[in-house]
Parts: sequence; C-alpha cells; structure tokens
Amino acid sequence: MEKTAFKKHMKIVITGPESSGKSTLFKSLENHYKIKGVREFSRDFLSSKKGQYKYADLLTIAKGQLNSELELINSTDFLLCDTDLLTIKIWSYYKFNSCDPEIINLLNSNPADLYVLMSPDIPWESDPLRENPADRNELLAIYEHELTDLGVPYFLISGSADIRLNKTIKLIDNHL
Repeated sequence: MEKTAFKKHMKIVITGPESSGKSTLFKSLENHYKIKGVREFSRDFLSSKKGQYKYADLLTIAKGQLNSELELINSTDFLLCDTDLLTIKIWSYYKFNSCDPEIINLLNSNPADLYVLMSPDIPWESDPLRENPADRNELLAIYEHELTDLGVPYFLISGSADIRLNKTIKLIDNHL
C-alpha cells in the first residue's frame, strides 16, 4: 500500500492484557510500515522506579504517554501506539479501584481510530514489570467492555506471531 493512501494522523493502538504479544506485534508493524511508533511510556517510567508505583504515578504515566503521541503525530502518515490511555484507565481501576478523572478525560479526548486487542492465547512471559499472570482472560474481558463503552472500532487478534502480524496488516490496510 502506498503511503499516500493512509489517512493523516489516524491513530492505531495495540492493546490488551499483559504478555499478550503487544510489543512484539508493535515492533513488527513498525518494521513492516517503516515507521516509528509510540512506545509504551510506562515501561521506562516503571523501570526507573524499579517497578514500584502509586496511584498518583498513573496520571504522570498517562500524561507522558499522551505527550509521546503528540511528539510523533506530525512525523508519520499514521500513528501506531504500543498501548495508550485505555490501558492506564484499566490498570488504575484494576489495581486501585479508582481512576483519576483527568485520565478518563484525556482518554475520551484522545481515543484511537482503531484498537487492535491482543488475545492472551500465547504463553505468559515473565517480566519484572508484569503483575497479573493468572488474570489475563479476566483482563481481556475488561478490555472488551471498555472498548465497547468507548465506542471505537476494535478487533481481537489471536494466534501465532506470524498469524497475528498478517491479520493486523490486513486489518490496518483495509481500515486505512
């Protein structure tokens, strides 16, 4: 597909439970489309804090994620994100039973045009920043509920890394 065929500033987000292949797919899509996408801000933030965080940190993470998106929005034909504020909202409610209203307002003001929701049908990979190895299917259901409430298109992607990549490329090419 020619770059000129893409809608300028369309935002596509790879999202889903922990260890569901988001970052792997994100990197493969960056390579396929030869673009630089928005990496997950929270990984660097949490690494700098040795994985320790509190409720108030989630607003800092949300603003950092959004700023990362705004930095890249004019440098590419479409914006590809390895997560967004939806994950921070879900994470906040799941861990703290509450979410800062500013996070919700920022999410509602900056939703994606398309969400690629990753199924946790692949083996769990341990990572010091991951917290929920046994709750991935529960979290998937929460993602589906939140995406439905947000009212934006989303597609559930499952299977091997190659199958996920091929399905997502077709989805993006058809959507754009």
